[in-house]
Amino acid sequence: MLAARTSASRGATRLARSFATVVDSAGVKVASVDYGQPTSAVTLLVKAGSRYQTKPGVAHALKNFAFRGTSKRSALGTIRETELYGGVLSSSLSREYLALTAEFLRGDEEYFVDLLSSFVTSAKLTRHEMAEIVHPVIEAEAASAQEDPATRALEIAHTLAFRAGLGYSLFAAPHSHVTTEDVKTFASSAFSKDGIAVLGTGIEQSALQELVQKHLNASQLSGSGLKTSASSYYGGETRVEHGSGLQTVFIGYGTTTPSAELAALSAHISAQPSLKWSQSTVPSATGLTAGTTVQSVYLPYSDAALFGILVQGPTSQAVKQAGQAAVKALKDATGSSGLKAEDLKKAVAKAKFQAASVSESREGIFSVLGSKVLAGSDASVDSLVSSLDKINSAAFSKATSALVKAKPTYVAVGDVDTLPYADELGL
Repeated sequence: MLAARTSASRGATRLARSFATVVDSAGVKVASVDYGQPTSAVTLLVKAGSRYQTKPGVAHALKNFAFRGTSKRSALGTIRETELYGGVLSSSLSREYLALTAEFLRGDEEYFVDLLSSFVTSAKLTRHEMAEIVHPVIEAEAASAQEDPATRALEIAHTLAFRAGLGYSLFAAPHSHVTTEDVKTFASSAFSKDGIAVLGTGIEQSALQELVQKHLNASQLSGSGLKTSASSYYGGETRVEHGSGLQTVFIGYGTTTPSAELAALSAHISAQPSLKWSQSTVPSATGLTAGTTVQSVYLPYSDAALFGILVQGPTSQAVKQAGQAAVKALKDATGSSGLKAEDLKKAVAKAKFQAASVSESREGIFSVLGSKVLAGSDASVDSLVSSLDKINSAAFSKATSALVKAKPTYVAVGDVDTLPYADELGL
């Protein structure tokens, strides 16, 4: 057991140290890590998230144009060739970034780097693809998001918290009026040298850099880049009727200064037990009834962060009881006395584990460290963990007390006639 732990620790250290940021001759940031896995992956990260969109839903539409027709191959050609290589393609959208990812067998990297590069250099973005493929997918994803009370609560919470920018929805309206011209205009600005980073796992950094130089023609990345105003936090309260799923409330606060202290607070509030099928000992888990959950939420962005507690349960009464316990735990942790030394130590350790565990999956590496690569900052697991090591009682109390002094963001989704109001939970 000790040998296994030592091996895992060394593996994580090797991963953290080998993940570095460079700028190739074309001016595009490239970063990669290779620790001998049999498969490889490359992600093209574009600063084209929903906060930058020039029209509601245009970022969502661009995401669904991924892997469609380009000047090099048709959508059908992309599918057939990818299947021949045994690869997997995917795209995702966050509030700050569009991510296009190819996963494949080691040795096939040249084809997939070329495939990813062709989207940002020669995507056709045709009208028939919009009508036949993109719009139906947009409507399906938007409808699915509307049906999920947790997703709906978080979308509304962002709008209340930040209004514009980070407040813009990840999803287009079910019957979006985004046109191909809207998408082309948005893409032409987003596809710029300063707005793109290439990230790899299972591939040597020098090899990935050479492929980017070969296939990502910098002269075709003529976009000016997308701009957005600095985030401001507002807060507010709203209630939305929802006829299916769990009763849901979100209790949150926003800030324009993301910090390691808030990550530790999120870890402290989380009611997830350390042992499966057991009851967590944290205060927010007090009196939870069967089927009721309390999840902490910490979403850091480049110039802001949203911290909160998502409470879900089968009945409004169960949600009210759990919400009251969660709010009390939050107030106790952020009050004048702050956390006890032992509780702060546990919270920091839990937050460090969560930060370090990004090295266990490609998705974690790309989502957490990718933005650091694009920003040109230290992109390593060590940098995430070391910031948590610096937390002390004074810094924790200062950051968390300032957070909860702001106006809260409160969203209730479900049976609005019986779900509690914010003041009924102690806010």
